[in-house]
Amino acid sequence: MSRTHVILPDELINAVDSLVGKRGGSRFLAEALREKLERLELLKALEETAGVLKEEDHPEWSSSEKVAAWVESLRALEKERRLGD
Repeated sequence: MSRTHVILPDELINAVDSLVGKRGGSRFLAEALREKLERLELLKALEETAGVLKEEDHPEWSSSEKVAAWVESLRALEKERRLGD
């Protein structure tokens, strides 16, 4: 683990301190940073893969009814597979 120096507005420090105490701030900030990084990484992955699946390649996803039928068929196949084991 490393130490770093960051400058934060007093109101943020006070809010964190009031929620987690003066000794819990580092853990709180690490968790908040981790969550933010995960969201940004997910957003980046979504942006990079946008348009990969073409509507014409997957007619089973063209309406909510077809998606529901597709999901049900997958579930039925999985149920058959499990019963066969």
